[in-house]
Amino acid sequence: MCVEKSLVKRYYSPMEEKVDLSDLKCGYPDCCFMVANNWFRYRAGALIVEDGKLLVMKTKSSDCFYTVGGGVHMGESAESCVLREVQEETGAPYEIDHLAVICENFFTGTEEIIKGYTCHVIEFYFLMKPRGMQELNAESYGWNRDREERYWIPLEELPKIDLRPEFLRTRMPEILKGKSLIHIVNDSRKLTK
Repeated sequence: MCVEKSLVKRYYSPMEEKVDLSDLKCGYPDCCFMVANNWFRYRAGALIVEDGKLLVMKTKSSDCFYTVGGGVHMGESAESCVLREVQEETGAPYEIDHLAVICENFFTGTEEIIKGYTCHVIEFYFLMKPRGMQELNAESYGWNRDREERYWIPLEELPKIDLRPEFLRTRMPEILKGKSLIHIVNDSRKLTK
């Protein structure tokens, strides 16, 4: 549903002050928007494990590791998004095993575009079927246009690295054992304020 800006001037929330929606910025084609000091995003991520190692990404300007994945485009399913992102970022033909985690991720932005923003990201994490090899063939660039480097991190080493969201460091054994969907609410705002 599209709402004419002139028809909706203010948003009221019991938790916040008035927000002027004329400042609304959309991140088309991704399903994301910014308003006032808030950022919302719908993201799909891939959990790619080969030989007991999780594939993670990092740019020189990012302060943490993260999974392969990205913003779901308008009109795109989370499944289509994760397959597109995996192909773009790895160059490898991975297939989905199953939807493993839905994460409601709340944090304070630290990267240039969202620095200081209150961030709310809905993330669908798909466990990918292993291919039996770690060979990847793609150049990938993050949303800030920095080149993304790929790392295969042994599962037992995950708790020692700054991997976000945090549940990826501590709950991967549980995720890999089961076939049921796990719902996680990750709120690191309290750690960064």
